[in-house]
Amino acid sequence: MKLFRVGATALAYLLLLSACQQGDQVAEGDSEEDEDTQPVPVEISVPVRGDIVATYTGTAPIEAFAEADVVAKVAGEVRDLHAEEGDRVARNQVLATLDGDRLRLELSESKARLRKMQQDFDRNRELQDRGLISEGDFEKLQYDLEALEASYNLASLELDYTKIRAPIDGVVSERYIKLGNTIKTGDPVFRVTSLDPLVAYMYVPEREFRRIAAGQAVHIEIDALSGPPVGATVTRISPIVDAATGTFKVTIEIRSDEQRIKPGMFGRLSIIYDSHENVLQVPRSAIIEGADTTSLFVVEGDLGIRKEIQTGFSSGGMVEITAGLSDGEQVITVGHIGLKNDSRVVVINASDEDAE
Repeated sequence: MKLFRVGATALAYLLLLSACQQGDQVAEGDSEEDEDTQPVPVEISVPVRGDIVATYTGTAPIEAFAEADVVAKVAGEVRDLHAEEGDRVARNQVLATLDGDRLRLELSESKARLRKMQQDFDRNRELQDRGLISEGDFEKLQYDLEALEASYNLASLELDYTKIRAPIDGVVSERYIKLGNTIKTGDPVFRVTSLDPLVAYMYVPEREFRRIAAGQAVHIEIDALSGPPVGATVTRISPIVDAATGTFKVTIEIRSDEQRIKPGMFGRLSIIYDSHENVLQVPRSAIIEGADTTSLFVVEGDLGIRKEIQTGFSSGGMVEITAGLSDGEQVITVGHIGLKNDSRVVVINASDEDAE
């Protein structure tokens, strides 16, 4: 009896396993049948012709080409402020005035000593001409006169330093002093920043050295600003490659009458180093990159046909096709991932759905 029960259990298990396998085969058959009969929905695009550029892209902060901290050249109390942050100033324009009472007195004293020495020198010149004074004594008077002239000029210069001037054309980006402050020699008082031109420094891998050259156009996009990219130009290429980083320095100059870009902004830069005119292009989403080949799918009748292609430049979401595709072919841009060659497809573009 015990052997009979074991045998019956084993027989039931075998029957159950056989039924499951048959069910799997039926399910697989249904799946294959559905795959053969159900077309794959895809979206298509027709290739276009136009100009395309080759670019090297990177990111860099925008900097001022010229910027200077203005420091006090003499000590004193701030009597007047003539410029505020945001004001445009010209070179040598007075930004602030310090008290110069002591320096004015020193200048007056130096001027008086100089006038007295000049008179003595003139009188002794007459005596020297008449031979009543030795040549050595006369030369000593001449040296003393020159020393007093230098002292007078120095006192005049220090008095002029009480007028703090802008060293460059630009905009007052920071003011460090307030009215009534007493400042010392060497204290920073203003910062002046030139907004034209602005520059960006890109560090480009050495493999791109032969492609980048001075004079090439650059497009700059800044997330903080709306509108089209701002134009710029490559102005200088470093003649050396940094051995530590394997990069070379590229200086990009930005000139804009609108001056929308400000120092400190972060930009995405594209250096245009080559261009092709009137070439066949397809959306980048249509391209399938393989290990050894590049391909895409086109629609022929109700089938998706895989084609091997050769590509060129890519820019702005478009890729240049140099071989393997003709004008007017319907290129699959959506739905081709996992699609097999000669699979049935049905074209369902978003624009068609909107039209319906």
